[in-house]
Amino acid sequence: MVLVRLITRIIFLGSISILLTGIDRGISFKAAERFEVHFEDMSIPISIKELNDWAIHQGENNSELATWLNLLGFESRTSLANFLQTPFSVEKEVALQLLRSWYGRKLFEEIGQLVRLDEDKSGIEIFNTLEKMLESSRQLNVLYLFQSLPAEVIHLDLDGVVKVANRWRRELKLQQKLVADLSSISEKPSESVNSIGPKLFKKDLKESFLRNIPLEVSHRDKPLNIEIWKPANNSLTRSNLIVFMPGLGGDQDHFRWLSRILSYHGWPTVLIEHPGSDSEAIKALLDGSLPVPGLEVIPERLADLQGVLSGIEQGILKVPGKNIVLMGHSLGSLTAFLASGAEPQRSLKESCSKALNDFSLTNLSELLQCQFTDFAIPSQKPIKNLRAIVGINSFGSLLWPKYSTNSIDVPVFLVGGTFDLVTPAISEQLGLLLSIKPNPLNRVLLIEGASHFSPVRVKGQINNEIGDDIFKLKGSLVGLHPLSVQSLIANEIIKFLDNLEEEEAVPAELNIIYNGTRFHLLDRPLVKELLKS
Repeated sequence: MVLVRLITRIIFLGSISILLTGIDRGISFKAAERFEVHFEDMSIPISIKELNDWAIHQGENNSELATWLNLLGFESRTSLANFLQTPFSVEKEVALQLLRSWYGRKLFEEIGQLVRLDEDKSGIEIFNTLEKMLESSRQLNVLYLFQSLPAEVIHLDLDGVVKVANRWRRELKLQQKLVADLSSISEKPSESVNSIGPKLFKKDLKESFLRNIPLEVSHRDKPLNIEIWKPANNSLTRSNLIVFMPGLGGDQDHFRWLSRILSYHGWPTVLIEHPGSDSEAIKALLDGSLPVPGLEVIPERLADLQGVLSGIEQGILKVPGKNIVLMGHSLGSLTAFLASGAEPQRSLKESCSKALNDFSLTNLSELLQCQFTDFAIPSQKPIKNLRAIVGINSFGSLLWPKYSTNSIDVPVFLVGGTFDLVTPAISEQLGLLLSIKPNPLNRVLLIEGASHFSPVRVKGQINNEIGDDIFKLKGSLVGLHPLSVQSLIANEIIKFLDNLEEEEAVPAELNIIYNGTRFHLLDRPLVKELLKS
C-alpha cells in the first residue's frame, strides 16, 4: 500500500506537469467535471469543482476529496494547493512552435495512451485545447487547465504510467549494471595513463592555420561558411584528412577545440556549417519564429557534406590528404553513417511501433530515429576515398538493429558516456558497433560519468564550468567536468587516427584512469560479452 501511495502521488503530480509543459495562457471551453485515476480494478473520482474549493481553502476542509488525497499520501496539502493555483509563465510563441513540431505531435500521440478526455484516445482534443490556450491571453494554472479541457471526465491510466515508470527504472538499472559489468570482467586492476600532454588545452596552442572559406552550394541560397584547419607542423605527414559535422543545434564554435588539436597533431580538419539545424535555428525557436528542427534536416545536411567533398575533390577547398575520415557529434555522426551508404532497415516502422508503444522516453534518440518513417533519404554518391568514421555520441539502434549487416565497411571509432540520457551507450554506441561489419580496428570509447553534452565546448567554459552559451549547460546535463572529458576524447581519437595511418588496432582495455577519469576501450568481443550479460 505504501508503494501504491508513493507511485500514485508521483504520477498524479508528474502527469499534471506533462500536460502543462510549455503552457502559458488559456481561454474558456466546455468545462471538465471530474478527474478519474484508474489503477488496476480501482477508479478514484476527483471532482474538479471540489478540487478547486479544496485548493482555495488550502486543503483545510474535511471533504471526501481530502480523504482521497490523504489516502494517496500527499504529505504537504499546502504545497499541493499552491501548485494547483500557481500561474505558469513561459514564452507562448516558443511553446506554440514546440507544440506544432513533429516532436509535439508525437508526444501527444503517446500522451493519448495515458491521459484521455472521455473516450478520445488520440490526444487530439488535448492538443487542440492547448493550442487555442496558447493563442489567447489569459493566465493559466493547473486548475484552470482542468476546467477548460473539453470533456466531462479526464481519465488518467495509472497502470500505463506505472508501466512507463518501470521502463525508466529498468533502463537506469541497465546503465548501472553496465558499469558494474565493466569492472567485473576485467582481469586486472585499474591503471593510470598519461595524457598526450597538458598542451592540449593551453591557451597558447596556436600551431595551426585557420581559414574561413565561403563555399557556394546549389541547394542553399547563401554560401556555406567552411573552416579549414591546416597543420603548421610540416614534420607530421598524414594520409587522412578530417571532415567534422556538429550535431543538432551545434555550431562550429562547439568543436573548434577538437579541430585545433587534431590539426596541431598533423591532421587537416574541415569544420562544416549546417544552417537550419545549428544554434541559430535554436535561437529562432526561442524567438518563436521557427519550429524545433528534427531529422527533416538530414537531406540538407547530406547535401552540405557532398558539397564539401566535391569542393575538396575539385580543389575549391585546398586541403591536403588523400583519404577522408568522417567525424561528427550526435546527428553529425548519424549524417556520416548515412553518407557512407548505411540505409535504415526496411522494417523501421514496425520497430518504432514496438519501441514507442509504452511511451518510453528513456532513449530520446529513438523518437528522432522514428521520424525516418515520414520521409525518404536521397540516394548517396559513394565516397570512394572514405577511410574511417569517428562518431561521438552516435545513435542508430532502430535504424540498424544489433547483428544486422549494413554497408559500412571501414574502421569505426565510437565515443559514448555512461551518463548519456539522450543516446544511452548500452543501446546506442555498443549496439551500433555490432550492427556494422566486423573490423579489427573498430572500437568503442566508453567514458564513465560523461554525458551527451560533455564533448560540447561552450563559450566561457575554460574559466566557468557551466559556460556562457545558448545551451547554458549545467552539471546535471554535462556530468563530469567537460574539459577533462574533452581532453580524454581528443587523446583517444588521436591514438585511433595514429594507428589508422599504420593500419593497426588500438588495444582493447578496461578500467583505465586518465587524469582522474575512468574509461574503457571496447572491441567487438567485449561489446558482445557486455550486451549478453
